[in-house]
Amino acid sequence: QVQLEESGGGEAQPGGSLRLSCAASGFTFSNFAMSWARQAPGKGLEWVAGIYEDASKSFYTDSVKGRFTISRDNAKNMLYLQMNNLEPEDSALYYCGKYSIRQPPFGFCNRAACYDPLMAETWGQGTQVTVSS
Repeated sequence: QVQLEESGGGEAQPGGSLRLSCAASGFTFSNFAMSWARQAPGKGLEWVAGIYEDASKSFYTDSVKGRFTISRDNAKNMLYLQMNNLEPEDSALYYCGKYSIRQPPFGFCNRAACYDPLMAETWGQGTQVTVSS
């Protein structure tokens, strides 16, 4: 079965960096898009970043653009999130997610609605990130 195991969370000071990892198993990793999402205490799940199955394109929510970088190593079945210049508002439980398709329409909107990037097929258990001085 699909398994996603996040790691790399911890404590950091504002302006610091952390690198999250997600080990994937139970499916052909290179065939599916992946994402990171986060949930802060008392708030809903927020999508953070997504990447196509072949890493040809990546997408970010506005609040992390220029600070976070999503990447993947298909040979190792690994997904990563490099987080730089961390802010206290980045404190949350971070999850990696698997989609059922190769290239979800991240950021696409029509007259009716926008694609919801939280519609991943599976999410992991999460790793905690705490940013404080």
